[in-house]
Amino acid sequence: MTLNKAFLKLPLRAEGEDSSLLVETFVDAGHLFTLLSNDDHQVLYGRRGTGKTHALKYLAETLRRKGQVALFVDMRTLGSSAGLYSDDNAPLPERATRLLVDVLASIHDQLVNFALTETPMSHQADARLLPRLDALADEATQVRVLGPVERAETLQESSTDKVGAALAIDLAAKVRAEVGTESVHGSTVESKRVERGQEVHRINFGGAAKRITDVVQSLPEQRLWIILDEWSVVPRDLQPYLADFLRRCVLPVAGATVKIGAIEQRTKFRIVTAPPDYVGIELGSDISANLDLDDFMVFNNDAERAKTFMRDLLYRHVVAIYDAEGGANEAPKSAEDLVAAAFTQVSAFAEFVRAAEGVPRDAVNILGLAVQKAGDEKISVTHVRVAARTWYQRDKLTSVNASDISSRLLKWIVSEVIGTRHARAFLLEQGREHAVISVLYDARVLHVLKRGVHGGDVAGVRFDAYALDYGCYVDLISTVNAPLGLFQIVDDSNQEKFVEVPSDDYRSIRRAILDLDKFDRRVNGPRN
Repeated sequence: MTLNKAFLKLPLRAEGEDSSLLVETFVDAGHLFTLLSNDDHQVLYGRRGTGKTHALKYLAETLRRKGQVALFVDMRTLGSSAGLYSDDNAPLPERATRLLVDVLASIHDQLVNFALTETPMSHQADARLLPRLDALADEATQVRVLGPVERAETLQESSTDKVGAALAIDLAAKVRAEVGTESVHGSTVESKRVERGQEVHRINFGGAAKRITDVVQSLPEQRLWIILDEWSVVPRDLQPYLADFLRRCVLPVAGATVKIGAIEQRTKFRIVTAPPDYVGIELGSDISANLDLDDFMVFNNDAERAKTFMRDLLYRHVVAIYDAEGGANEAPKSAEDLVAAAFTQVSAFAEFVRAAEGVPRDAVNILGLAVQKAGDEKISVTHVRVAARTWYQRDKLTSVNASDISSRLLKWIVSEVIGTRHARAFLLEQGREHAVISVLYDARVLHVLKRGVHGGDVAGVRFDAYALDYGCYVDLISTVNAPLGLFQIVDDSNQEKFVEVPSDDYRSIRRAILDLDKFDRRVNGPRN
């Protein structure tokens, strides 16, 4: 098998891969795994394709190999038979409760599977575990009346006296009276009690917390890890209710740890009721949210670290593929050998890493397209650029163009930053929400370089530094309109120049602040 064919076999997603393969191919970025594997409750942020699932599955498998109980719940696979909690026409309380029941059912089923498949070589579960799991299942399936359904109960009493007349009623509801020797006098007393409501599942938070505590105390080492991946697929209006369940029933349990994989722009962990009361989880207080994969792997943050990460990632996957195909002896002997054998020169690999912008899934797709262009040849800079342009137009731009306003904003930013300033990055003032910027960031056409920096001569104001995606300017490379650098700065001799990696002092940056009000005026007209 050739190296290019091995590249074409690279998996695009981690969820369908065998756990042992995920362990073999995992590449730690900085101290990510050290931070992720502590006992604290945590949210792991990251955009689509940055490797959240791989990292969380690696964590789960590592814990299992240590004899601990780690449950991995893919939120995309949950849902009642009618998909009720995703139905906007159903009442919110019922949708939320159904979601909680589904999550508890998944946790319960995995724990039952653990209890029934324990082997003599592993830590044995407490004999009380199965009965306690039954109690947890019972707690999750209580029923009460709530909502718009009617039940009626009728009580009827009657008495009859014969007084010499007859009364007949036929099937057509016709009444016929016959005069004779008999008559019937009847009296009826009827009472009707109506109960309105809807039969739905109800979870008693206090009872559920007690049952979960009992279960944890029956596990090996009295430890339970609950890993919830793809949190952001849950409808936003239901997320605070699931978060509130975790806050009340799981987070206080000694020995239980919760890890959540989410996309920051698509999450809503809390809703405020009557301040200071709230429903959900308070980030930083109830659970930490100090991990973001984008902070570890953006190319412009640390070019050498990004190249090392991508090189090791490709090498481990390629070795695993050769091994699975029975050709382990044919695999490259090192990550450096792989780069030398696959790319025409070091600069071609560097261009590939830059094009991926630190997103592993984008890297795999760009590499696959580059291989198709290269055929049996080594991958060149030209192959990388053509592949990156194709992937940008096929995946990222399609997502952006789904919204007219996001498409217009991206074109305006490209015109302002690249066209006018000849740079690739810009600063946005913190604390000013602009929903469309989040859309562009989520679509991976914008990348955060650094948050909370001082910029230019604006005193007392902090900014977030964003870079435009490689696909935004790949067509301009090697032309007179190509960006000249990441930022324009003023050096110590007061000379203006462009740099690829700015110093930590962003105050030297000039002409980098992007005024979104200018775009708003262009779209909506001047404000009165």
